[in-house]
Amino acid sequence: MVTDQPAGGLKRDAISAAGIVFLVLAAASPLVGLTGAVPSAMVVGNGLGVSLGYVAVGLVLLVFCVGFVAMSRRVTNAGALYAYVGRGLGLRTGLGAAGVAVWSYTAIQAAVYGFFGVVGGAALESWTGLRLPWWAVTLGLVVLVQVFGYLRIELGARVLGVLMALEWGIMLVLGLVILVRGGAGEGLGVSQVFSLEGALSGAPGVALVFGFASMFGFESSAIYGEEARSPKRTVARATYLSVLLITGFFLFMSWTLIVGYGPSGAVASAGAAVESGDPAAFVFGAGGTYLGAWAPHAMSAFVITSMFAATLAFHNGISRYLFTVGRDGVLPRRLSAVHPRTKAPYVASMTQTVSIVVLMAPFMLAGADPVATLFFWGSGVGVIGILGLYALSSVAAFWYFRANPEQDGRAWHTRVAPLLSVVTMVAALVLVLANFDTLAGGTGVTAVVLMLTVPVAFVLGFLAYGAVRGRLSPTATKDLTAELS
Repeated sequence: MVTDQPAGGLKRDAISAAGIVFLVLAAASPLVGLTGAVPSAMVVGNGLGVSLGYVAVGLVLLVFCVGFVAMSRRVTNAGALYAYVGRGLGLRTGLGAAGVAVWSYTAIQAAVYGFFGVVGGAALESWTGLRLPWWAVTLGLVVLVQVFGYLRIELGARVLGVLMALEWGIMLVLGLVILVRGGAGEGLGVSQVFSLEGALSGAPGVALVFGFASMFGFESSAIYGEEARSPKRTVARATYLSVLLITGFFLFMSWTLIVGYGPSGAVASAGAAVESGDPAAFVFGAGGTYLGAWAPHAMSAFVITSMFAATLAFHNGISRYLFTVGRDGVLPRRLSAVHPRTKAPYVASMTQTVSIVVLMAPFMLAGADPVATLFFWGSGVGVIGILGLYALSSVAAFWYFRANPEQDGRAWHTRVAPLLSVVTMVAALVLVLANFDTLAGGTGVTAVVLMLTVPVAFVLGFLAYGAVRGRLSPTATKDLTAELS
């Protein structure tokens, strides 16, 4: 049992389960998903059945959580999925997973940064009359995120907690007001929204793709295990609670928005918003109708703060992956340095900031459309990578407990659920690949290149084992084969 904080390690007992939930909800950024993915899923997916689509995705993710949480009770490691896969399938495969994790999270972060440049720039011009290029607005956010990445993790969790309360609060108030006022006068739409026929109408597979793309990030709970209070319990609680909250949010808000526009007109209204190039208008329009003229302005501001929260959460997650592989000797050990006062992995944090700027620089210099490129491409790559990681970590959980049955004898938690999760995640991955052009906006050679970046990231990590095997820290093996707390 390791109870003392090692010299130079991350700060122990820094954040509670609630703090981790705030960090996780920030990474999932459901407000961005609500304003972007829900209208699109209604139009090109299954229309009024979109709410049940989110329920279906939530159930799939809860099944995944069973094996994920079982592993979290065996491994406390800032490397999270890297450590879990390494524990179950060996360090070489774990390093492949680390490569996919860092690349996928970086791609998603770049997507949010690109989207922020456009949305934040438009808001800045509307509020002040000052027009800046998207890349200048994005770089401003990069600097702000780096400042918080340098500070104590609990400070960031508190800030995100306040932002999450405000963002979720206004949306939940909107939903409740719609229900109290009876919506558009067509009733609550229960028979249309919550019917199997509605869920299977149109293109339900496409709706599920948007659902998965909207609900990632909960797995980052394990990244903060080394900094959590009572990590064996805290990570498990935060993981399940996050999935339930995210699923409930999308279920409630998508349903009440349909009630607000009326089941007969909701899909057409969503289509008009998507066609205009501003899918958020579907949500903001309901806000203006039911809460008043102030609501769209407030919602627009909260979408911006939601993107700040998401980029900060991904920055923290990527930094801790880099910190872990640096500590293990895979990358330069300097990455494992922590600030003596804040205990933040500040070298890994600054490295992450530099790397994301380098990734976005060609798009900035080329004057590319950040939504058509960074946002859609990054989102598509991220979805493929994270789904692949879910499947791989489920295989690792099954294999680990099969080889170590004395660790946990519960069949559902260690065998049935992990295997079921492998099947569902592979099926989801097939759906995403089949609809990649819809999700990422890339076709032909571009789509193929984008998709191939994920297996390339795995291969690079996998091959790195042979190159660094001789200088791996003894801690690397210990972290993956023995409990840390």
